[in-house]
Amino acid sequence: MIRNGDVSFWYAQTGLPGCRDGLPGDLAVDVAIVGAGFTGLWTAYYLKKAQPDLRIAVLEKEFAGFGASGRNGGWLTAGLAGSAERYAASRGRPATIGLQRAMFAAVDEVIRVAAEEGIDADIVKGGNVEVARSRAQLERLGQEYQHLRQWGYGEADVSTLDGGELARRIGIDGAIGGIFSPHCARIQPAKLVRGLAEAVEKTGVRIYEQTTVRRVEPRRVRTDCGTVSADIVLRCLEGFTAGLAGERRTWLPMNSSMIVTEPLPDAFWSEIGWDGAETVGDLAHAYMYAQRTADSRIALGGRGVPYRFGSRTDHSGATQERTVAALSRLLHEMFPAARQTPIAHAWCGVLGVPRDWCATVQFDRPSGLGAAGGYVGHGVTTTNLAGRTLRDLVLRRDTELTRLPWVGRRVRRWEPEPLRFLGVRSLYLLYRIADRQEYAGRATTSPIARFANVIAGR
Repeated sequence: MIRNGDVSFWYAQTGLPGCRDGLPGDLAVDVAIVGAGFTGLWTAYYLKKAQPDLRIAVLEKEFAGFGASGRNGGWLTAGLAGSAERYAASRGRPATIGLQRAMFAAVDEVIRVAAEEGIDADIVKGGNVEVARSRAQLERLGQEYQHLRQWGYGEADVSTLDGGELARRIGIDGAIGGIFSPHCARIQPAKLVRGLAEAVEKTGVRIYEQTTVRRVEPRRVRTDCGTVSADIVLRCLEGFTAGLAGERRTWLPMNSSMIVTEPLPDAFWSEIGWDGAETVGDLAHAYMYAQRTADSRIALGGRGVPYRFGSRTDHSGATQERTVAALSRLLHEMFPAARQTPIAHAWCGVLGVPRDWCATVQFDRPSGLGAAGGYVGHGVTTTNLAGRTLRDLVLRRDTELTRLPWVGRRVRRWEPEPLRFLGVRSLYLLYRIADRQEYAGRATTSPIARFANVIAGR
């Protein structure tokens, strides 16, 4: 019997944390942070380290790491959260390349802090492999390589793999080529976020769980447990932003689902390799992402039901049976020798998607309001960079981080319902049709996918 939901497999490994106390009533602090995921925790960590006398409160509806921070695929990747061309259109090419180089450094910064704080999160910096499993994907793979070289990736930052080179690294059935970047690490996300929350508390920051924020206002946060007054209020809710009053159309909560196998036998790993703990993705339009876990399982994710009407989000992390079946088929297509090993756990979570698919960091000094998010699935690393950027903005520092092209970006809101629902569901239907065409033998990218990209605004 496949375990489904219960937040995520990562928490099944660690055990669900006991909840911290809720807000005891009205409170006055210097900085109030809404959301105890990676963004909120990193921001609190760096603010308190930089200015220890700050009174900081982090407010969380469930427990620290309940959302995407504890449910994601475990990729600590330097992949850019959004389109390089879009960032460059507003701030120029050098600034955009600077953002990419800052992402490279952020991977190592997370690893550094984890080591310094004694956080054991199964971190191995084995890099990332993107694979092509059709001729159309191979065409896009070449385009992706050239794109990365144009936007900040040097010779040491990305390389191509032919079919033989890829097979010697990881035996993926049907894979005909790939690209490799060393700027990615495999992590166990629940271990990382739990360790980070404990490190934040050690600095003197208070994390109030079981506290539902109803409304964010200038210098005030209204919750079901009392009102928090603060000079600075930072919204760090990512995919759960739509649950706040007035924010339903700000970022779209996109669902992503995962499965994980039982531990695979030594004979399996002897056959396929995968000895370097690389993360693995593909160039399909409805793409997948995978890792070899520290205890020799395969965790694999992709889109299930991508969006729920009215920007609703799930609670327990349970995903649909048809999604479990689809991800299982994909796993077995890529790794046929895994067919005899049962699927142990399935779950899902939400990520935040802005209308232009590019992340933002915002801070308005007169109102004291700030926010960061819209990571489009690249949040594990990007949250760290966002937290350090918010720190500098709040502390009035003029730094390289505050001049990055995602700072202060304004993006139009998503369409009202039912247009939002119809658009997103249609978009992923088109992507799946395009993938089927390409797996059937089409040598170039399907025009259906190109049309879907126009609809998406990507």
